[in-house]
Amino acid sequence: MAFRQATRPRYCDSDHEVWEGLRAWYASPVGQHLYRCEQEVLQSVLPDLFGYHLLQLGRLGEDDLTASSRVRHRVVLEADPQARTDACAPAGVVALPHALPLAPDSVDVLVLPHSLEFSSDPHRLLREAERALVPEGHLVILGFSPWGSWAPWRLAAARSGQFPWCGRALTLARVRDWVKLLGLQIVGVQGYFFRPPLRGGRMMRMLRWMERAGQRWPALGGGFLLVARKRVVTLTPVRPRWRPRRALVPGLTQPGMRRDEGGRG
Repeated sequence: MAFRQATRPRYCDSDHEVWEGLRAWYASPVGQHLYRCEQEVLQSVLPDLFGYHLLQLGRLGEDDLTASSRVRHRVVLEADPQARTDACAPAGVVALPHALPLAPDSVDVLVLPHSLEFSSDPHRLLREAERALVPEGHLVILGFSPWGSWAPWRLAAARSGQFPWCGRALTLARVRDWVKLLGLQIVGVQGYFFRPPLRGGRMMRMLRWMERAGQRWPALGGGFLLVARKRVVTLTPVRPRWRPRRALVPGLTQPGMRRDEGGRG
């Protein structure tokens, strides 16, 4: 499967507008409910991913999205070129997502919270993520599902330019294909946030039971989580099997082949 040419999300002229609009939406009541749900979803996988360095690409809220990770050195790489990093927790760095300032094989866990949908070049971003991961390192992707329970709202607001509907609609199947194309192994997939994106906070709390019921139909979730592992196949040299040769000593005969000198007379 070949990568398709990417474009910037509609109605957004810069990376700053993209991430500023996305953070503003996450500050809304429905965005806050989704953010807490994503923290819980990450809490189900991050404690089992070990290593020395964790990188999160893009900040969606003030709270630490990866607080459940056991990795001590955690860094947020801000995709917004005008982002402030003085109040970031964990430590923050500003850089271009499609040109990560990271050495190859240097990150153990790399988290992409909706980074692909709002990237001007998601294919290049994935290649950069694969390059930065150490062998057996893990890539964690959060995405909005275009065909889940949020599909009616996405279709209704498709041309409005509102967040988060103005992002690129990437299905789980497509993201899975992209990840496999880079040689990564899918180790886990799950859907989350099965409630409709209603503005009323009280109604959202009343519908919290839908999160438990929705686990039976993960494809209906408003978002999806994908975890992949970077597999590196090492070639093991095959050593030739040497068979010891018999030592031939002049004057000796094989056992059982001795002449019977008493047979002649």
